[in-house]
Amino acid sequence: MGFPKLTEKSLLLLLAAVQFTHIMDFMILMPLGPQLVRDLGIGPGRFSAIVAAYAISSGIVGLLTAPFIDRFDRRMALLFVYAGFTVGTLACGLAQDANTLMMGRMISGGFGGVATALVLSIVGDVVPPQRRAAAVGVVMTAFSVASALGVPTGLYLASAFDWEAPFLMLAGLASTMWLVAFVGLPSVGGHLEADPKKRTASFIALLKDANAGKALLFYAALVFGHFIIIPLMAQYFVANMGLPEDRVFLVYLIGGVLTVFTAPRIGKLADRFGRVRVLAVLVAVASVVTLAIANGGAMPMWLILLIAAFFFVFASGRFVPGQAIMTLAVPPARRGAFMSLSGCARDVASGAASTASGLIVTADASGRLMGYHWLGWLAVSVSLLALGLARLVRESDQRGSVNS
Repeated sequence: MGFPKLTEKSLLLLLAAVQFTHIMDFMILMPLGPQLVRDLGIGPGRFSAIVAAYAISSGIVGLLTAPFIDRFDRRMALLFVYAGFTVGTLACGLAQDANTLMMGRMISGGFGGVATALVLSIVGDVVPPQRRAAAVGVVMTAFSVASALGVPTGLYLASAFDWEAPFLMLAGLASTMWLVAFVGLPSVGGHLEADPKKRTASFIALLKDANAGKALLFYAALVFGHFIIIPLMAQYFVANMGLPEDRVFLVYLIGGVLTVFTAPRIGKLADRFGRVRVLAVLVAVASVVTLAIANGGAMPMWLILLIAAFFFVFASGRFVPGQAIMTLAVPPARRGAFMSLSGCARDVASGAASTASGLIVTADASGRLMGYHWLGWLAVSVSLLALGLARLVRESDQRGSVNS
């Protein structure tokens, strides 16, 4: 179609920009928690259900699309689902109550989750295993930029106007990025060279692949262990630890700026020293930080921000080697379907974690969250389980050597 030839770095930056809008859409709801609880008149349980709706919808759609996603050029598939994500985000901005907001979240989640699977599939298709973790680190800087710039900007708009404003802004940005992707994203169809019947057989074989099953269990545990404390964290910082509500944006600003630099470096370390080894270090440090947050009381603002910064660097950093492990768990011909299934595992795990956090944690008459410490212990336990599962996943991408 005459699209310009992008360098590997340029392609990764384009994918990171697409990923930025999806991650910001996913992230922005949680720091809006105190405002949404107040403005919509809902409690922690209802708010957690709205957060979970995004992930559950994403998981269901990902499961339904997994058998077919490898039958399409990745470029065309990404443009289609990204358009649906943009519509869903606009629906969130036009929502008038908790029910319509939940519907908008389900639409954006259903399409956004598949978009993430396609982004990671493209990375796996174009970047050799020897540089895979570093490439994932580049794409994951989208998380850092969303934290450092996107979320603070969204919180400012919500404060200056209303909670709908961040979603309207994001819908406009996603529309612009769709046009950029339409012009700049090249065709990615090497996986289509296989006979259609062979692709069907390949998906059936994927479902029977024990190594793929171990990888999915690993990723689900990694996500659950991370996400169990995330949805109510902003509320906990405000209600229990004493962080002023108008300073919540600093948590994301500082954490995001730091991870812009640390995520690519974590990727390079994982490529050099082994993905599982680096993951083990990150899990160990993240466990200590998680328990410090979940069991913390009132603290000076500088200490809250310091602990939160460590959480961003080490807890979020786990997903750099984690994603690299996933992209290497199956051969390239099965990668799209597998990444879609991994998206299902991610979304089911995060939805279950969000639902569980809403069931475990309650708010007292003063608004303080009760039972949050149990989330910390649960997060650490499941994260250690994920590390054990990671050691069982072998590399199946024949273009590279094992680097665990």
